[in-house]
Amino acid sequence: MDRRVALVTGASRGIGAACAAELSRLGLDIVLCCRGNVEKARAVAAACETDTLVLSGDCSDSAVCKDWVAKTVERFGRLDVLVNNAGLTRDTLLMRMTDGQFDEVLKVNLYGAFYLCRAALKYLLKSPAGRIVNIASVSGVAGNAGQGNYAASKAGLIGLTKSLAKEVGKRGVTVNAVAPGWIETDMTEAVPEEAAKRIIERVTLERSGKPAEVAAAVGFLASEAASYITGHVLSVDGGLAL
Repeated sequence: MDRRVALVTGASRGIGAACAAELSRLGLDIVLCCRGNVEKARAVAAACETDTLVLSGDCSDSAVCKDWVAKTVERFGRLDVLVNNAGLTRDTLLMRMTDGQFDEVLKVNLYGAFYLCRAALKYLLKSPAGRIVNIASVSGVAGNAGQGNYAASKAGLIGLTKSLAKEVGKRGVTVNAVAPGWIETDMTEAVPEEAAKRIIERVTLERSGKPAEVAAAVGFLASEAASYITGHVLSVDGGLAL
């Protein structure tokens, strides 16, 4: 009953799955939330070292986010760490972008994080070590052609992170963001080979990153070692944004 509990969105694959595994390795019970890949999320949960709960739904729906938090507290009696990782892309040049493509990305990437932060705060404020870690992006820091919607959502997430950090810091809750660069996930695998090669050539370390490397940063920010860090954006991009 004394073990901390973390809720991770987009936990069926990629960075989210790696975050769930890392936080479990650190001794937290894990709630894995996903949009549709329930079987994959269950496979991730099965590999975790601690107790787990798998939930599905669309985080762009505020009612779903409230339900996830309620079921977490019903199962574990507490919530200590929230990792807002769920995200999607609908890349195209801005002059070709539809209202739907812009809205869908903002609803999942930014509104979903807002809904979950709002629903979770009641319990995070009761935690002896409440933590929120938002997965932003180097695109939200430096922008990226063809990703006006995605960059706007992630820049907004960074603004949300900093504002919320100022609101809840006096209650001991820290709010930080991690900004990954070019990480090996399903999202980047869909990028044409030549385009991917050009991006990696811009990375100072001259390679793509691994989901586990992002998860390690999330694990640190969720830990007691990061208790005096809040409102910070930690880039895990191999120097891509330099």
